[in-house]
Amino acid sequence: MERIAVEPRDDWRDTADAHGFRFHTIDDERYWDESACYRFSLSEVEDDIEDPSAELEQMCFQVVERALADEAVMKRLGIPEAFWDFIADSWSQQHRNLYGRFDFAYDGNGPAKLFEYNADTPTSLYETAVFQWVWLEQAIERGLIPDGSDQFNSLHEALTGAFANMGMRGILHLACCKESEEDEGTVEYMADCARQGGVETRLIYIEDIGLDTRGNFTDLQDDPITNLFKLYPWEWIMTDDFGKNVPNSSTRFIEPGWKSILSNKGLLPLLWEMFEGHPNLLPAWFDGDSGAAALDGDYVRKPLFSREGANVEIFEGGERTVSVEGDYGAEGHIIQALYPLPNFDGNYPMVGSWMVASQPCGIGIREDTSMVTGNNARFVPHIISE
Repeated sequence: MERIAVEPRDDWRDTADAHGFRFHTIDDERYWDESACYRFSLSEVEDDIEDPSAELEQMCFQVVERALADEAVMKRLGIPEAFWDFIADSWSQQHRNLYGRFDFAYDGNGPAKLFEYNADTPTSLYETAVFQWVWLEQAIERGLIPDGSDQFNSLHEALTGAFANMGMRGILHLACCKESEEDEGTVEYMADCARQGGVETRLIYIEDIGLDTRGNFTDLQDDPITNLFKLYPWEWIMTDDFGKNVPNSSTRFIEPGWKSILSNKGLLPLLWEMFEGHPNLLPAWFDGDSGAAALDGDYVRKPLFSREGANVEIFEGGERTVSVEGDYGAEGHIIQALYPLPNFDGNYPMVGSWMVASQPCGIGIREDTSMVTGNNARFVPHIISE
């Protein structure tokens, strides 16, 4: 794996606009960054990212089974008791999951190490599935990258195929919050994939979802919401007024309720406890557990529900060296062994391995100038080239 400089296309902004990629620049800061790309060998992708992702997914299913059989685990995950039966039913009835993203630290010189699993509402979807592929084809045509370069990226085809195979009846509503261009772009892209998979779709904002007299969710036309793709985290649903009606509603959710177990940072210590020593895992414990003392003061403290690196703290030699502001932490924390992201001339890449219907199907790289990948991280494309 290496980071190589690339000449940006002169017309990349016009190309992005033409493809509906509206959030390529956020707050006047470049989000899409094609001034470089990451080069992988085929074996690095297949052996070090794709195969471990498939194995980790199966390990995660075992964590779900354990959590649902142990109330103490559900409590440690901070999941409200009012949702336990709902979550268990979504698992026992085999409600299908659609997508997720494992985030790895990887530099080509050892096993990829799992930092977290974005199992519920991962973004950077469109830019991974579509726009970095557009970049690949045009960059080859223009001689900007080696002829014959490839990409680990069948994400779009996997999504359309997954929607076609979900056996969905009726309309699929897709929702996100208002006033988030990135979320709206992600939901619109997901709706396009669903339509290509033969599913009828309708967009709605979370704030506009209503409730009928029988306790079922409705849209602005007062039509029932039978199926709902929600770019809105389960941990938020479980604590707001919207969510109290979820367990008794007739709506089928994507992602299903059981994904709330895997989108929780508490997944990391549970994986370590069940599969200690696995080459793709970092030692991890719930905050306060005695095992954390083995880390000798070099660790990362993460809230159970943190997003975009919020409230993450890095400790080195027992001293806090990095602390990110945010609104998380009241729900509890986990402790994970410190494993710095690779440093490419001051750039720290996080490799996101995408899963669709529990199968690995592509990678997207977000790069920051800090060891904590935050909301100012840039998206950088990748190639496979020997």
